[in-house]
Amino acid sequence: MQEEAIREALNAHWHASAAGDLEAEHDIYEDDAICDYPQSGERILGRRNLQALRSHHPDKPSGFDVRRIHGEGHLWVTEYTIAYQGRATCVVSIMEFRDVKVVHETQYFSDPFEAPGWRSQWVQQIKGSPSRP
Repeated sequence: MQEEAIREALNAHWHASAAGDLEAEHDIYEDDAICDYPQSGERILGRRNLQALRSHHPDKPSGFDVRRIHGEGHLWVTEYTIAYQGRATCVVSIMEFRDVKVVHETQYFSDPFEAPGWRSQWVQQIKGSPSRP
């Protein structure tokens, strides 16, 4: 039953994120939540700081697409793309829950890149990926 509640909270969170609803987007976090951005070496302490940081982003997303959500128990992963000024970034969000609130999130950001031709005989192109609209 708790997993169903977490999935509902995640769906509401990502929907609010896509819509730019900063209040609803941050309802999922505990007041003392931690959010880590390992690639930049930043840690945001507390829901209020996280919401303030995100509300001061210089751009509004021009696209948002949740590819998949998977998890069980207290650990959930969301893979999504977010676009600013038409440029997509691939994101993986790892969320740890206490009850149905996030206590720790780690986000990894990656820009898409063109696949090198040398490996084309072993791969298939994923339609709808940021590098293959």
